[in-house]
Amino acid sequence: MVYPVAVYGHPVLRKVAKDITPDHEGLSDIIENMWETMYKSDGIGLAAPQVNKSIRLFVIDATPLEEDFPELEGFKRVFINARIVERTGEEDIQDEGCLSLPTIREEVKRPSQITIEYLDEDFNPITETYSGFAARVVQHEYDHIEGILFIDHLSPLKKRLLKSKLNRISRGEVDIDYKILTPVVATRGKRR
Repeated sequence: MVYPVAVYGHPVLRKVAKDITPDHEGLSDIIENMWETMYKSDGIGLAAPQVNKSIRLFVIDATPLEEDFPELEGFKRVFINARIVERTGEEDIQDEGCLSLPTIREEVKRPSQITIEYLDEDFNPITETYSGFAARVVQHEYDHIEGILFIDHLSPLKKRLLKSKLNRISRGEVDIDYKILTPVVATRGKRR
């Protein structure tokens, strides 16, 4: 099943997600549906908050970019209850986009190396260190389970310049090829 993707302004994107246990209801279906949603949306990563589930889960399949970034060869993973335990290396600036911020791409500065602890889909504990573009992709998805969007790493001026685009996204006024979930907009005045 393909989930709609929550877009800018939806409150689930700003919540710090909750840890889950192996008996989380429907977990294997959620993971399978997240893969399907990510592929249908032409993404390389997807976090559970982006599909309106405030749980510490994200999936990444960055193998389509392995020709340009050799560190992504075979990089397909499920991350459960992840915690970045170390960020090191020089800060690197790269262009980023996001399924929850369709039509926006901006340069984002991030550390070039991270160490992360997480559980795989069988709840085996794993600690891995990533560098280069792999570190960037993991940090981007990790931010989602912390209630952070890549635009939060931009300067205040840059964010102000994006305000009208962000407002259009939150109203669903974007031309994209995947289903989206917009925030509930409060109405003013009296109802009749």
